[in-house]
Amino acid sequence: MTTPAIDLPYLTDSPGIGGVIKQRPEDFFVQEMPLYEPTGEGEHVYCEVQKMGMTTFNAVSRMAQALKVPEENIGYAGMKDARAVTRQLFSISGVTPDAVMALNSEGMSVMWAARHGNKLRLGHLAANRFAVKIRNVDPTTVVRLKPIMALLQQRGMPNYFGEQRFGMRGNNDLLGAALVRGDYSGLLKLLLGSPNPALDEPDMVQARTLFDERRNEEAMHHYPRRAGLERRILARLIKTGKPSASVRAIDQKLRRLWVSALQSRLFNEVVSRRIASLDQLQLGDLAYKHENGACFLVHDLVAEQPRCEAFEISPTGPLAGYRMSLPEGEPLLVEQEVFSNANLTPADFRHEGREKVKGARRPLRVQPTDIDLVGGVDDHGTHVTVAFTLPPGSFATVLLRELMKNSELETL
Repeated sequence: MTTPAIDLPYLTDSPGIGGVIKQRPEDFFVQEMPLYEPTGEGEHVYCEVQKMGMTTFNAVSRMAQALKVPEENIGYAGMKDARAVTRQLFSISGVTPDAVMALNSEGMSVMWAARHGNKLRLGHLAANRFAVKIRNVDPTTVVRLKPIMALLQQRGMPNYFGEQRFGMRGNNDLLGAALVRGDYSGLLKLLLGSPNPALDEPDMVQARTLFDERRNEEAMHHYPRRAGLERRILARLIKTGKPSASVRAIDQKLRRLWVSALQSRLFNEVVSRRIASLDQLQLGDLAYKHENGACFLVHDLVAEQPRCEAFEISPTGPLAGYRMSLPEGEPLLVEQEVFSNANLTPADFRHEGREKVKGARRPLRVQPTDIDLVGGVDDHGTHVTVAFTLPPGSFATVLLRELMKNSELETL
């Protein structure tokens, strides 16, 4: 069972090589590149953890349990896939470096540990380094990837959010929209009902169908034990009869994840509408300075377009929120149409009692660097290995889909 693929236009028009990725975790390696080194002093212990087959949340939970500290004591700079080998940075307060180095948990190993003065926060990364094996391909097709990669380096890779942002059922953004609008009944229908036989196991289809038929007690009986979230929320609904009370029982991290997915879907739509001119500024754009992340309004195309071609700056799109800066002219019209089609406005992200999100700007493109392309054979068959570095927050799967050009990005 796979996550629904993102249905977005490609930047490049050269045929891809097909193939599959993530057939086994070791085929997908990512290492976080630190924004700064620990000083050796301070109340937080920084560490690099190599893990396999484990989400970031799972790793935090295991470390907190093993070190006997609250999960809130643990910071991290990025979110990483479970189906991968990842080297990820964490900060932990209330422990010693020796205790962290002695941490022993299946699927995890600590590479180093050192003290530092502040907690790691999301985005405290310089970059992510990837090495990915594409399977079920002829190794000689690696030569076809070089012109595609050259174009992505020259014009930029579309900075789409990857399909994993939208969850196994591909509807995290719809959950986020219902949350932002305060449509709690609609949220519960998405979370507990709306069966999809193509994505849900048969027992989940039955439980979801019963919920849609308002047979809540029977739905609870059929929900499997592995559906812990659904069972807990449905139990609260049965007890209170109030959708709002049930939604409040959902973990805040998960609610924020859904709202983030909504922001991601809106941003992807803006990128898709500007894909043909991704490396071209427009009057009224809010341009992003790649050296420091600052944004400014574009008034002079003659002066600024050469900087865009040199990849010093790029046009941006919205990460929706009530304090998000807005462009002018044609770029504003594009964003307003995207929001209108979603029946949302930036002000919807400000309502009291819901998830309040300030918003931000995100570049429509990023530049992959340190490219290495190699064809080969190992114990598991033929492959093409693609190695590259991306800025934090950009998705390797988006680059890979440009290279593979599958109708659906196979992850198996």
